[in-house]
Amino acid sequence: QVQLVESGGGLVQPGGSLRLSCAPSGSIFSINAMGWYRQAPGKERELVAAITSGGSTNYADSVKGRFTISRDNAKNTVYLQMNSLKPEDTAVYYCNADIRPWYSDYGRAGYGMDYWGKGTLVTVSS
Repeated sequence: QVQLVESGGGLVQPGGSLRLSCAPSGSIFSINAMGWYRQAPGKERELVAAITSGGSTNYADSVKGRFTISRDNAKNTVYLQMNSLKPEDTAVYYCNADIRPWYSDYGRAGYGMDYWGKGTLVTVSS
């Protein structure tokens, strides 16, 4: 079964940096868009950044100029470099990917589906 595993979260002081990674595992045929969402306590989940298979990116206004999303297609891994972190960035960050799974029992790929990681906590505090 396809899974997304996030890593890189932790505690950092305001102005600091963190780099999040998301590595898919399982039987995968292909991956289209990948992205990062976050959810702060008492708030709704929001898109942070996304990147297409072609490398086009999209960022939330609140993180533009501070965060950079990138992907390594050879490793099927997406990264989120977070600089100049603010307390408002404190949230659980979730990896998201549009993946076509490979169904070995049928010898074919499935349709593209959204997969979610379980999240990694980022805490920005002095």
